[in-house]
Amino acid sequence: MSDRNSYIDHDLYPAAVTDRPRHRFLKLASSDPIPVGGWFKRGFDVVAVSALLVFIAPLLLGLVALISATSQGGAFYGHWRIGYGNRPFRCFKLRTMVVNGDEVLARHLLQNTDARREWEETQKLRDDPRVTPVGAVLRKLSLDELPQLLNVLLGDMSLVGPRPVPEAELRRYGRSSRYYLRARPGITGLWQISGRSTTSYNRRIAYDRLYVSRFRPEADLMILALTVPAAIRVSETS
Repeated sequence: MSDRNSYIDHDLYPAAVTDRPRHRFLKLASSDPIPVGGWFKRGFDVVAVSALLVFIAPLLLGLVALISATSQGGAFYGHWRIGYGNRPFRCFKLRTMVVNGDEVLARHLLQNTDARREWEETQKLRDDPRVTPVGAVLRKLSLDELPQLLNVLLGDMSLVGPRPVPEAELRRYGRSSRYYLRARPGITGLWQISGRSTTSYNRRIAYDRLYVSRFRPEADLMILALTVPAAIRVSETS
């Protein structure tokens, strides 16, 4: 079944992405001397992010002030994610949830069977009780991910790559984790421009695997160009 939200250019990614992909697997990520894309991709990330930060600094400072004024707790949030070569790193975001989010989530899942099933299947909730009113807007526009530009400068992430996931979630990737671990996680990627939360979890994994196994510099440019319209499309339909 086709994904009506997909922006994939099949000239760059000719293989169909299915919920249960069956490609041959590559070697373990630890055998790769450098992440997918090499120094050219890294150089592009540093130059592009350095220039971008100059322009978005006022917006970022304004969002920090708004979060601090409307809810308790710090404006920034760092959660451990797994990066290239199985290296853990703090993935930065603007805080969009209440400070006692773990307690709120546990109580909600205990009381709501449908929500518990949704969480077990996707590790996400369409109606998440932890999210603040301001946080809901930031998430809808993907503005909560702006601090990840700092992760790119630090070398933890790339502008384009697999969706960053925690260790517990990476276990669900099975043998496909070999692909994930060959690249720096990205701020955007195939998943973000192809339906995001409307796609199944297996399809998300397939997108990550497809990106890494068929990496091309021109594909990164395509994904970056389509990220903003894809985010707008998702916000209009959510």
